[in-house]
Amino acid sequence: MFFETYQNQLILSGFILLILLVIRFITHALIRKIGRKSSLNQARINLICRYVSVTLFLIALLVEAFIFGAEFEEMALIFSSVFAVIGIGLFAIWSILSNVTSGIIMFFSFPYKVGDKIRIHDKDFPIEAIIEDIRGFQLHLRCDNGDLVTYPNNMILQKAVTLIKKDAIKDINEKDINLP
Repeated sequence: MFFETYQNQLILSGFILLILLVIRFITHALIRKIGRKSSLNQARINLICRYVSVTLFLIALLVEAFIFGAEFEEMALIFSSVFAVIGIGLFAIWSILSNVTSGIIMFFSFPYKVGDKIRIHDKDFPIEAIIEDIRGFQLHLRCDNGDLVTYPNNMILQKAVTLIKKDAIKDINEKDINLP
């Protein structure tokens, strides 16, 4: 009974889901290609792929609601209510959203990579360290004295940064190997 009643909607749903899966596959392939070309670590590539998957899932939910008969006014009311609640919550924790957005921007246009030694020109807390990891919310920086510093992604995009040495971590590993 259900399949007979909603036959057209189910066929259209299958078609839409197939298209979204193809789009997901293509975008993941492009992101992985860009990541390999830019010599980015696999964790960053996987993070951006997850962001794309969640976005496509939300689009699929929206399209499915319209296919099964939801009216635009009803959807507008639901989404405005949800976004109002989310907006209030994100206003309270805006730095998390800012760091995630900065992480996405850094994936595509950050000129420094894991292993590079950089200097962050911060008036209050200047840092000279090797980039150990680039995550969704922060950079992990290893100072010369061995301290691990986590630096927020949104701050690294706001500060002047100087590249001191590319692949400095390789030099450290080679010194460790060549010890007598």
